[in-house]
Amino acid sequence: MKTYKNPSADLFDSSTTVCWLRRDLRLQDNAALYRALKANKNVVCVFIFDTTILDKLEDKTDARVEFILEALNNLQSQLVERGSSLVVFHGNPVDVYKSINPKAVYTNHDYEPYAQQRDEAVKKILEQKGATFHTFKDQVIFEKDEVLKDDGKPYTVFTPYSRKWKLLLKPFYLKSYPTEKYFGSLKKLNPILLPELNEIGFKKSGIIFPQRVIKQSIIEKYDQQRNFPAKAGTTKLSVHLRFGTVSIRKLAQVALKKNEVWLNELIWRDFYHMILWHFPHVGTKAFKPAYDAIEWRNDVDEFKAWCEGRTGYPIVDAGMRELNTTGFMHNRVRMIVASFLTKHLLIDWRWGEAYFAKKLLDFDLAANNGGWQWAAGSGCDAAPYFRVFNPELQTEKFDPEFKYIKQWVPEFDTPQYLKPIVDHKFARDRVLKVYKEALG
Repeated sequence: MKTYKNPSADLFDSSTTVCWLRRDLRLQDNAALYRALKANKNVVCVFIFDTTILDKLEDKTDARVEFILEALNNLQSQLVERGSSLVVFHGNPVDVYKSINPKAVYTNHDYEPYAQQRDEAVKKILEQKGATFHTFKDQVIFEKDEVLKDDGKPYTVFTPYSRKWKLLLKPFYLKSYPTEKYFGSLKKLNPILLPELNEIGFKKSGIIFPQRVIKQSIIEKYDQQRNFPAKAGTTKLSVHLRFGTVSIRKLAQVALKKNEVWLNELIWRDFYHMILWHFPHVGTKAFKPAYDAIEWRNDVDEFKAWCEGRTGYPIVDAGMRELNTTGFMHNRVRMIVASFLTKHLLIDWRWGEAYFAKKLLDFDLAANNGGWQWAAGSGCDAAPYFRVFNPELQTEKFDPEFKYIKQWVPEFDTPQYLKPIVDHKFARDRVLKVYKEALG
């Protein structure tokens, strides 16, 4: 296997400005790129395959790496058309910035704890060299302290947060950044080779990625169809939103015109990013500390059965098999499988969160954590602990003809299908007892 060789540091001199792309893999409507191009000449777009992150990925067919590389090749085509090139490094970002000497680095905010530490370390290195580090809001509409209660404290309940969010929304927040006006500020470069997947230690997954198409017909009917996993009722744009191949501002503009329920989904995303920013402990602990006292059963065999879609509960098994095969799971089904793991099997929500983190194409720490804590009852604005989804009732409501189930569990309704791993009534009584004891 070839080893990718990083581009020459000579590309970066004191007249060169770096636009460091991370969760914003597009040239259009990109806050950091717009600012970099407007204020500087000789702007070079840089992406770093961060080995701190990649080395933790056990599965070397992780489709997200493949998705990123596809997006980078698309960016490269656009930059080459404009007489420039993308520059891709493979390594620790701190080491990369030690090796180059640009005039300045422009990038967009990343709110995750590791990203904040990394950016602080990079900023220090650049300052020691006399270079500047500039970061901007790009992946959310409102961030950090922009939507607060009247007393200046962060919201911890979604509905009042969303009301304030909508109240604060002005056309200014949805305006696109007209990067194309300043493409003349891109540094003239001959095309620089991007790495192949195998050169950074990964292999093709065989997963087909959702198209980067804003399907307005789906958005218009989203409130009527979003809960039915057998229907093509969701846009599947979440992976594009996660890696920034589509702009949040563009999606919010469409949502405002077409469907308020779909807009609310985008607001949930802002909400969970705000929660992670203000309450970073949620990354490892329950938002509500009392829930850390729950005595989880954490049965390894039952967890394995859940992961593999072998619980004997068809809607749960269908969801897990869809996830394992495609990297996607329908949102309604995400709630059902998360409730099942935490409530029926009494397995720690962190186990489920970590499994989703490995498998979801659209994995995002803030949203994934928020969803899992909601299901477990331990999060902000969570379902009350005594709410235990009944998988059979959920199936009757949302997959009454078993179309979704039959797609993913072909042995459903045959003698070959497994018996349920646990009885629903027994599991419900057990979890209520355990939660009640823990929460006093």
